[in-house]
Amino acid sequence: MSEQTDAILANFGPLSAGMAGHILLMNFLAPVMALWAALSCPALVRPFRSLAAPTLVQLLLLWGWHAPPSLAAAMDRPGLHLAMQGSLLLAALWFWSAITNAVAGGQWRAIAALLVTSKLFCLLGVLLAFASYAIYPAMTHHGRQAVDPLADQQLAGLLMLVACPLSYVVAAVVVAANWLMPPDQAVRRHEGAEIA
Repeated sequence: MSEQTDAILANFGPLSAGMAGHILLMNFLAPVMALWAALSCPALVRPFRSLAAPTLVQLLLLWGWHAPPSLAAAMDRPGLHLAMQGSLLLAALWFWSAITNAVAGGQWRAIAALLVTSKLFCLLGVLLAFASYAIYPAMTHHGRQAVDPLADQQLAGLLMLVACPLSYVVAAVVVAANWLMPPDQAVRRHEGAEIA
């Protein structure tokens, strides 16, 4: 077990480290922030109900930033790297705010947005994990060279493939469960949340 862990950590290079950062920002921090805002300041996040625009923007930014020329430039320039991380976080926060504000009768839109996003994020993970060549050769991160660009890329893809179901699919299941909950339980649950 220790040898396997050492082998994985040895291949943890700039691309997989950057992907871990994206995952923390987009799949953990953004949904937590959006949920906290929805529970503590609902009037503040009420305008974020449209799902089409934030879904499209988040997907375009993710795929755009992960195009080989864009990602190579962002990994070599700290300011551009910060702009990439910031834009991905803001897009994810917009997306998750829209998900948490799915109104009655709009849950199916939230489920569709979560599943479409999950599939397209996982597609990028599949491309990275199963490519037979390094899509991002000689990738550096603030001057640090990857040990093995292909192994680093494959680890980045595997991280995405694990994170997608753990965030987007689980969120879709939660939204679907709340949607299918009998109305009397939903009312009691909502009243309990207001009391707390």
